Amino acid sequence: MIRLNVFFEVKDAAQTTEIKALCQELVEKSLKDNGNVAYDYFVSGTRKGVMMICETWQNEEVLKAHMAAEHFTTLVPKIEALTKNGLKLEQFAF
Repeated sequence: MIRLNVFFEVKDAAQTTEIKALCQELVEKSLKDNGNVAYDYFVSGTRKGVMMICETWQNEEVLKAHMAAEHFTTLVPKIEALTKNGLKLEQFAF
């Protein structure tokens, strides 16, 4: 199994609603991907403007397929464009 935690900070507080909508769409579509175990996003309760996408995949093969999917290649760049310093990815195997 593979866990990905993707951290980012919203560039402009006025764009928070927009980035949440993009994250929600990404979650809804990614949950339907083959091999997905879990997918969600969170807003930090301690650091203003900080968010995290947390996802779990069965293996590297299904993760690669997800990363090539249209919803991923369309939505992730839109999310990243609304961040201060891009997306910070941490990957764990278990």
